[in-house]
Amino acid sequence: MHPPSEASFTSRLRSAAVAARVGSWLGICFTIALITGLISHYAQNVVQPVPFPTSPSWGYRLTQGVHVVTGYASIPLLLVKLWTVYPKLLKRPPRGRRAFVVDGLERASIGVLVAGAIFLLASGVANAAQWYPWDFSFRTTHFALAWITIGALVVHIAVKLPIIRHALTHDIDDTTHDRPAATEPGPVSRRGLLGVAALAAAAVVVATVGNTVPAFRRISVFAVRDGEGPQGVPVNKSAAAAGVTGEMVGDAYRLEVVHGGRTVTLTRADLAGMSQRTERLPIACVEGWSATADWTGVRVRDLLDLVDAPQGRDVEVLSLQPSGPFRRTVLQGNFADDERTLVALALHGEPLSRDHGEPARLIAPNRPGVLQTKWLSRLEVA
Repeated sequence: MHPPSEASFTSRLRSAAVAARVGSWLGICFTIALITGLISHYAQNVVQPVPFPTSPSWGYRLTQGVHVVTGYASIPLLLVKLWTVYPKLLKRPPRGRRAFVVDGLERASIGVLVAGAIFLLASGVANAAQWYPWDFSFRTTHFALAWITIGALVVHIAVKLPIIRHALTHDIDDTTHDRPAATEPGPVSRRGLLGVAALAAAAVVVATVGNTVPAFRRISVFAVRDGEGPQGVPVNKSAAAAGVTGEMVGDAYRLEVVHGGRTVTLTRADLAGMSQRTERLPIACVEGWSATADWTGVRVRDLLDLVDAPQGRDVEVLSLQPSGPFRRTVLQGNFADDERTLVALALHGEPLSRDHGEPARLIAPNRPGVLQTKWLSRLEVA
């Protein structure tokens, strides 16, 4: 039995006309995912030459929701694209040194593009499901591979631009760039295949967008969060998972506010005795899920005034959890000064549950959920 060759695939559906159109949709999805992913990456940076904005409060919720949804939509489009162009990978390399080198470089860029796309989508889905069968940092690796993949995509488009331009400006049934072996009609027309690809992408969007849009939660069967959780808000990391015990948040609990040589130590009762504010703010996570809630507590700015901290200064935020990559975070000055940024003591009018950060947690507008530190123990002005 001989291995398959390019001539083994005779369907007219495997054509440049279909590949160019599906590839265009895929390129749009990848571009949107790149832009929104860069926004999320920047929002998590400690150093921000241009401060990440605090308004609108739902901005990060929107961009991260779009990021995850476009990633999901890319999966069926990528599968159709790979199915369409697969025979080209079996084509014999051309003769002649120059043609051989050019063909080799083109295939190498395609290999990087395919491998990078598969890695980004597979690891993104795993991250959304909070399943990490690896030891590397998801954020830094995802960031680096995104640039490599986009670079390979740009090279691929540049090499194939004449064919892409011709395919997109001519009828979908045009055969100019068809392979010689592609002569047999498929089970559907080329337009039918494009319709199936578009429908599959739309179905994936509907099945996952409930993470961000509550109206879709009943039909978003593949959404990683159903919107439920303690006090009506989902939880990513429980107190038990973070190593936070009852003794740590009990009567011995203290919150330290530090600036220079000044330190103010506050009990839970001290915090409750200060002026309380209620803000309706979303909490949005990098996995794409989000929820809006009513948070009640003390303005961070009021706490910083207790130690005469000047405005515009960054604040190091420390959690009671013994370890973890987000045990220490930095609250940039514009967030610290925003009147909506709270050390929250209550959620929906009830004291915080332990899994939501009892006795006190940070909540700020337009801020990634991983930086909305729970189980606060210290605020130190830089």
